[in-house]
Amino acid sequence: MIPRYLVACFVALLCLPAFLVAQEKGKSGLRKENPPIVVEEIIRKFAEKEQEFQRARENYIYRQTVRIEVLELDGRRSGEEYFMVSDILFDNKGRRLEKVVRSPPSTLQRVILTPEDLHDIQNIFPFVLTTSNVGKYNLTYLGKEKIDEIDSYVFDVSPKKVEKDERYFEGKIWVDDQDLQIVKTDGKTIYVVTKKNKDARFPRFETYRNNIDGKYWFPVYTKADDVLDFPGNKVRIREVVKYENYKRFEADVKITNVEEVPAEKPKPSP
Repeated sequence: MIPRYLVACFVALLCLPAFLVAQEKGKSGLRKENPPIVVEEIIRKFAEKEQEFQRARENYIYRQTVRIEVLELDGRRSGEEYFMVSDILFDNKGRRLEKVVRSPPSTLQRVILTPEDLHDIQNIFPFVLTTSNVGKYNLTYLGKEKIDEIDSYVFDVSPKKVEKDERYFEGKIWVDDQDLQIVKTDGKTIYVVTKKNKDARFPRFETYRNNIDGKYWFPVYTKADDVLDFPGNKVRIREVVKYENYKRFEADVKITNVEEVPAEKPKPSP
């Protein structure tokens, strides 16, 4: 007779590959499911929703906090930091403006904050894929995955063509299968490398969105933690951008009733 513990070990060995497959599936969470409608229709619909979201966000005020730190390669803080808190507002003529609330002197030494870094914070980190720019990208449907209990379509995104002086997103997006808006992006910036920018490096990042006013998914948090391989030197950088206190902008318009004043009768000439 074969001892029971040997039988148990044998059964466990047979089940081990299935367990490992399930464990790997649990790690990624990606499910190879066919969507209920054709992929092209999903892309068309969420691009329209993203266009609507982009227009709506232009009518909101919010606070933006940017923190950029240079870390040691093991993650310890070095004391090198850039920090800025600003309010994104409108002036009395309804024009967009950024009002700096707090901005202590930068202590960054091993990296230089370039206009391209600031451009990415404003435009690539809160990436939108609208009807006006979706044609510039290749989109490949990968499956479905839950992000904080939100079931989402997952797409691989890459630019079809990289034009000089333009910056593009490359990575993955997660699109809410109900509201058809992006709820998460994970990727990096793509651009034409020239003599001028050949030594520049930019980190990979993740951006999360949250539902605002029960309708729109606005970016609320971006984080990058990456080792940038500069010529002859590796630098670990951490960037955190927070977008908070979204409020719809409403101009104060006051209508005053003006009473009609009767015209003064001309006085007779003396």
